Amino acid sequence: MSRAGVAFPEMQAPVIAAPMAGVSTPALVAAVDAAGGFGFLAGGYRRPPDLAQDIRRTRSLTDRPFGVNLFVPAPTDPRARGADAVEAVARYADRLAPEATRLGVRLPEPDWLDTDHWDAKLTLLADIDPVAVVSCTFGTPPAAAVNRLHAAGSCVAVTVTTPAEASAAAAAGADVLIVQGFEAGGHRGTHQVSEEPNELDHLALIPLVSDLNLPIVAAGGITTAGDTGRALAAGACAVQVGTAFLLTDEAGTSAAYRMGLTDPALRSVITRAFSGRPARGLGNRFALAYADAPPAFPQVDQLTKPLRAAAAAQGDLGAVSLWAGSGWRAAREEPAAAVVARLAEGHRVSRG
Repeated sequence: MSRAGVAFPEMQAPVIAAPMAGVSTPALVAAVDAAGGFGFLAGGYRRPPDLAQDIRRTRSLTDRPFGVNLFVPAPTDPRARGADAVEAVARYADRLAPEATRLGVRLPEPDWLDTDHWDAKLTLLADIDPVAVVSCTFGTPPAAAVNRLHAAGSCVAVTVTTPAEASAAAAAGADVLIVQGFEAGGHRGTHQVSEEPNELDHLALIPLVSDLNLPIVAAGGITTAGDTGRALAAGACAVQVGTAFLLTDEAGTSAAYRMGLTDPALRSVITRAFSGRPARGLGNRFALAYADAPPAFPQVDQLTKPLRAAAAAQGDLGAVSLWAGSGWRAAREEPAAAVVARLAEGHRVSRG
């Protein structure tokens, strides 16, 4: 069995649907699985009961294995983020006050104890309803958590952006490295929120972590069969794809989001504006005006959440987060199965 088959059981095409909050639906996961790929539910931002329902719904749509992604929480003590973290977030809230007035919403008080329900979600996946693969983003999960997931029969994958992060993931017992290049849409998976992400693509990163002898999944800007073929030739066992699925029939992409993705005037930028974490998306008004938001996640995300929701409801494309990778113009309105089939062609080409 191939390394991909060990890590992602029953995957016939080396194409993994990336977990995307608000976009990855049970229908999308099931469609990707049915096409021979491997789908992930996005556990980030989901309440544990809602995630449990997503898992049950996915199981009702497919009998194939699938995965769930979790966010590794940041320290809950704001002093661990830096001496002025609280003040910086307070100043950012003051800057956002006119946006809140314009959109008719109130900004929440930042919650410094927010762990995105890490403990409850870990219990769900380790003790109640295990899945084939659990991937972790924004940090290395504790070895004890990895051991619990292994005991439940789950493979553990960790998103990494540097050799140091990859080494930490391997030391914690990770089974797979998801190597994310700078082309990736949405949040960069840097393990420290204050870090400025490097500008290496996944093809440059793969050889830097290959000595760890773990299966590697390439992520970042993969939208064509050629991208797949090059990643596999570089040593990846599969590719993880997000942006190419944004306009598919099964994706939960909002109407405002879909409209933004078809705007020819927008360009790809990296901004901290919406969440405090560096993230690649389309450079609308908000993304550009507030790109220097303080590096505090999830507190900045908490502040902008009502703004984004109100902007989407009001059709204000200038104030919604339009996450997309560098190859976003290649995304098409089509079934998810067509995306899997097209990208999997790169596997055939890479094998000659």
